[in-house]
Amino acid sequence: MSLDSVKAFFAEQAPDIAIIETQESSATVTLAAAAHGVEPARIAKTLSLRIGDKVVLVVTSGIGRLDNRKAKATFGGKPRMLDAQEVVAITGHPVGGVCPFGLPSPLPVYCDISLKAFDEVVPAAGSTQSALRISPERMVALTGAEWVDVCQEPE
Repeated sequence: MSLDSVKAFFAEQAPDIAIIETQESSATVTLAAAAHGVEPARIAKTLSLRIGDKVVLVVTSGIGRLDNRKAKATFGGKPRMLDAQEVVAITGHPVGGVCPFGLPSPLPVYCDISLKAFDEVVPAAGSTQSALRISPERMVALTGAEWVDVCQEPE
């Protein structure tokens, strides 16, 4: 189970970080913000993208929208969202629970600079009813992520 792989990841890599499980769904940014009592921008949503034959994960602010021009320039090709079956097959996590932790095999992880606006963000934890609180810098350190600027400017 995906939540179990995330729990195992944190037990080994960062035992001080608690996984928060809720009764209510946090499968969307709006639901996650309500479930965890934060503004939607603090939700760290993970996008699963295919660029050519490569799959990458991009973690953005909950209100961030991918800028295709910036993403193409950054990644060297046009990004395409994976479908739900591909997401589960590649990340081990269901849509709504995707995160850069506890993956079955390593994937390149990128964090959009939109996350730098916050001291703490709330990414999913492998299921549609789990999450955690973490600083963006710590998330980058734990996942080996690289900072990128691939989202549209907020309006």
